[in-house]
Amino acid sequence: MRTAGIIGIGDMGSGLAKNLIKNGFLVTGIDLKPERLEAFVAMGGKAAQSPAEVGKASRAVFVMVMTGDEAKEVILGQDGLMSHLPKGGAVILSATIKPKEAREIGEAMQGSGVHLIDTPVSGGFPGAQAGTLTMMAAAPEDVLDRFAPFMDAVSANIHRVGTNPGDGQTVKACLQSLIGAQFSATFEAAALAAKAGVSGQVLFDVFSTSSAGCGVVNNALEKIIDRQFEGTGSHINTMHKDLTISMGLGEELGVPLHTAASAMQIFHAGRTKYPNGDNWVCTRVIEEIVGAELHRNSKP
Repeated sequence: MRTAGIIGIGDMGSGLAKNLIKNGFLVTGIDLKPERLEAFVAMGGKAAQSPAEVGKASRAVFVMVMTGDEAKEVILGQDGLMSHLPKGGAVILSATIKPKEAREIGEAMQGSGVHLIDTPVSGGFPGAQAGTLTMMAAAPEDVLDRFAPFMDAVSANIHRVGTNPGDGQTVKACLQSLIGAQFSATFEAAALAAKAGVSGQVLFDVFSTSSAGCGVVNNALEKIIDRQFEGTGSHINTMHKDLTISMGLGEELGVPLHTAASAMQIFHAGRTKYPNGDNWVCTRVIEEIVGAELHRNSKP
């Protein structure tokens, strides 16, 4: 049987695990939260007690953690994947971290006999659960060919964006600068409509059938008008972190990111006021300033 591992079984990692199992992989995983491990076992996974145990049981391991430091620890640490995956195996770095952190991990893994595929993902919670993620994959062509079945199991679109560690993370940073701007513009438009007395349903109908309509805008607006600001699988901390990475790359390369910077401040405000909220909770901060809320059935 094909063997795969997963480190980090949260909103995104649980979707990876579900679709790997669905596609016939024997999946071993670990997470810091017991309830996530229990859910993982209930779907057919095998719980592990350490990254080393995951590595020993797997040919390839998806790493879906939050930060670069966490990725370094589970990959390069004493109990990490690099030392315990079988030779010829692969670390599939699906977390979003700084490009330079991915490069540092790649440099440390040189000569280990274990491959690194730098492939952050896009599609959020719905894409992870449906197995329709977009992957920005960077590794030598033969490595990507060899481990394509693992990525095919969780993704609908695999883009080969480079051959070196950091290439995938760089493309993701560019993508998140755009998505952050789309989000923040949607939040502002929703507050503008609320103050003007426009119905949330009217706004959604127009936006979703216009040239501005897209998955990012439509999903965000629907969550706003239904007042679903927590527990939707898109915690604000993740997008805040991603925008921080985008802004850091812009600073490193000397590229002005005016719109992304504005989005960063909107997310910073939302995260400060509502630290347990999801992305769309930023709208509440603007609504509170203008004194109006956008509901699906508001009357114009």
